[in-house]
Amino acid sequence: YKGLLRLVPHFILTMAKMIGTKLRTVLKERGLLGDFLKKHHYSPGSKYRHHAQTAKVADEPLTNFLDTQYFGKIHIGTPPQEFTVVFDTGSSNLWVPSVYCNSAACQNHHKFSPSKSSTFRSTEELLSIQYGTGSMEGVLGYDTVIVSDVVDHDQIFGLSIQEPGDIFTYSEFDGILGLGYPSLSVDEATPVFDNMMKKHLVAHDLFSVYLSRDNQKSMLILGAIDPSYYTGSLHWVPVTEQGYWQFSVDRITVNGQAVACADGCQAILDTGTSMLVGPSSDILNIQNVIGATEDQYGLFDINCSSLSSMPTVEIHINGRKFPLPPLAYTSQEEGQCTSGFQSDGSSLLWILGDVFIRQYYSVFDRANNRVGLATAV
Repeated sequence: YKGLLRLVPHFILTMAKMIGTKLRTVLKERGLLGDFLKKHHYSPGSKYRHHAQTAKVADEPLTNFLDTQYFGKIHIGTPPQEFTVVFDTGSSNLWVPSVYCNSAACQNHHKFSPSKSSTFRSTEELLSIQYGTGSMEGVLGYDTVIVSDVVDHDQIFGLSIQEPGDIFTYSEFDGILGLGYPSLSVDEATPVFDNMMKKHLVAHDLFSVYLSRDNQKSMLILGAIDPSYYTGSLHWVPVTEQGYWQFSVDRITVNGQAVACADGCQAILDTGTSMLVGPSSDILNIQNVIGATEDQYGLFDINCSSLSSMPTVEIHINGRKFPLPPLAYTSQEEGQCTSGFQSDGSSLLWILGDVFIRQYYSVFDRANNRVGLATAV
């Protein structure tokens, strides 16, 4: 048994993130919100401890579900079986539900059937990924994985046998495709993008992400940078540790005054977290400065009529300011406004999730171990 444990991946959606949208409203109406938050409480940052002729540029459209989940389609096996996955820069494993899974979460999602694929190759390796509400147990196997029109033969991936709690049951996606560095991968399973690079399947050893608001087309671009998704120039930031897409932040200011990260801090760029997450004391300071007030569930509400007078929060990265105006850091739904900042007392790492990435087109450059940021259109 070679399974390793990972703690609480963010892609299950932090409670404030998921509850801050439609699910929050539904659970409130049914009187279930308090119980749900108690039952599924966990720390969103606890996981952060520790060219050939065939080379292509591939565009993979992403569906935006309520500004909280962005997912796209992949195919596994021969003939191909279709799955929706979160393309997650904060983890490195690929896994999908399997026909062996009897958990409630698997019943309303696509399930991979090895017997229906002529190219599937089994292993005897078990996979165990630990979450705050239980663990995903599965097995590792090899098969052809297709993302857009990039065909990755003999890719290792996880087939879930058991999935935890209710979170995956309510998720719109089937599984996860991790785009982090190999050092994050459970059981040292080679990540999909690493195989694509090794086999020279992509034109350049980088990928980029555009996350839209509402229902406009979001996009994952494998092997290229697309200038149509941003204005101005890209600002390059060196990766400080090759695990997550981690880099240094100089400080965070409002009206020229430091409100957080005053002496510098480390952050990760994470497509799988919808909010902007930081240490509790710093986040509380930001909430106070923007005028957000805590409700009975520990979430921070904002008066929607105050948006025009609220301040811009500026994140200083590698000598450049990256402003987040009120419309960027506020979620609006059915007349309710909530803060896009979330505290996590267990980690000093900041997590720049979708709140940030929607504002800034992001390039993840493996060839040069750097991140590129530019103002999104």
